[in-house]
Amino acid sequence: MAILKIARMGHPVLLQRAVEVSDPTAPEIRRLVADMIETMEDASGAGLAAPQVHASLRIFVFRVPEGRGSGDADDRPVGTTVVINPRVQPVGEDLRLRWEGCLSIPGLRAAVPRHWRIRYSGVDTEGRPLGGEVTGFHAGVVQHENDHLDGVLYPMRMTDLRLFGFNEELAKAEALAAQHLAARQAAEAGR
Repeated sequence: MAILKIARMGHPVLLQRAVEVSDPTAPEIRRLVADMIETMEDASGAGLAAPQVHASLRIFVFRVPEGRGSGDADDRPVGTTVVINPRVQPVGEDLRLRWEGCLSIPGLRAAVPRHWRIRYSGVDTEGRPLGGEVTGFHAGVVQHENDHLDGVLYPMRMTDLRLFGFNEELAKAEALAAQHLAARQAAEAGR
């Protein structure tokens, strides 16, 4: 296995539609998937799509780490999952903003509108079908990674560029907002 180089925003591989995988069980696909998983884990990511490692194929890997899910019954922690030739379909009209980062856009994150509930399907490296109906973080990470397969980066989905910034600056703003809230609650409790 190997750590692969991650393409960054601006690289043409991230802006094209990836091609279907003709044989998900092929040894070169298994090797690529193993390297993608190792790369995702090394970068502490929640997901990674093949175009992000310069392979224009319809493959992504993801996980729903403990503590990242919404607690919804369809958004529980999930170990590393491989999805080849995915199909993703929104269920309902419920769109919610979710904070996203991307290994191809290091150091930044933004609030991106995503469908709260989706249905997805695909196959794994054994050719076995997988997927289901999911919500919350699980639904968001699948939508994010699937977008990579269509040449879409999360800033292209944004509706409010004021909710886009460097991780450090956003963390400072969140800490300041929490301090203001705590001070207001203390003042109200003292009345």
